[in-house]
Amino acid sequence: MASEGFEPDVKVRTSEYRIGCIGAGMIMAECHLAAYAQAGFPVVAIASRTKASAEKVAARWSIPTVHDTPEQLIEDSEVEIVDLAFPPDLQPALIRHALKQPHIKAILAQKPLALSVDEAVKLRDEAAKSGKILSVNQNMRAIPHWQTFLQDYDRLTLANMSVHHLDVLRFLFGDPSEITTLTRKDPRTTFEHSDGITVSTLRFPSGVLAVSLEDVWSGPRQEGYEDDQHINWRVDGTKGVAKGTIGWPKGAASTLTYASTETTDGKWVSPSWDTMWFPHAFIGVMEQLQHAVKTGAPPALSVADNVKTMALIEAGYRSIHEGRTVKLSEISIKSAN
Repeated sequence: MASEGFEPDVKVRTSEYRIGCIGAGMIMAECHLAAYAQAGFPVVAIASRTKASAEKVAARWSIPTVHDTPEQLIEDSEVEIVDLAFPPDLQPALIRHALKQPHIKAILAQKPLALSVDEAVKLRDEAAKSGKILSVNQNMRAIPHWQTFLQDYDRLTLANMSVHHLDVLRFLFGDPSEITTLTRKDPRTTFEHSDGITVSTLRFPSGVLAVSLEDVWSGPRQEGYEDDQHINWRVDGTKGVAKGTIGWPKGAASTLTYASTETTDGKWVSPSWDTMWFPHAFIGVMEQLQHAVKTGAPPALSVADNVKTMALIEAGYRSIHEGRTVKLSEISIKSAN
């Protein structure tokens, strides 16, 4: 149970729309579907790049229909919401196919939405024109050894891992005015890539400075000492401090500790809860999309907002390549039309 005043998990308001899942990897099999089973969301079909993989996951989670291809799943009139857990270079075509289907009410895509901010802008505008809801599953990070498709991309850490943390900073402090990013290649990685270990400094119009450090390719672990995967965070303010951890790399609940001169009389307070980021956070992501479909209200995780995160990532890459601080105003996210 959460401590008094803290509710880490969303209340399920809407759970009636039939979901078709595309992808059968770790994120889908261990997170999405585990969360949906707990929440009571109806999953009616699954497909993946390999039908045998989809069949295995379908048997585990009692999904009644396995399609030969993702396109066939999207065309299935029983599916109302398409849940994508697919490589970002393959996502846009599937999103566009889903936008054309009259029976599809909404699409939940994965971060990054696409491989460039320009493509993300196009998808944002095409979804708006179609009248369908496109939401992006922006929920912290995952270790890429689960995602071997990343080996085919030059852009590695910023686009696929840092995107979670930079998005959270946008959520907490608003849109930054500028970003400075440094990187080096990850010496544990055997394939070619441009960004392996990254450090980004963000400046916000309010004066807030934020630093995000990502070393998330493979650990460190299995390197002659006990596993030390961790996600730590800390926010220092003028009237208090908050700090904590994201516990899923250790299979534990996340933590929060804070002290405030205004609300805790300077004493440290540590609420606690039993649920974890993986898989429980995926309940909220799908629930907010279903609720948006039912009520007509914008989703909490809108594609328009995600495009702003994509612009921040693009600015980070420009900072790396040009060796300078990049203002967000340099990255256009206006419609080409």
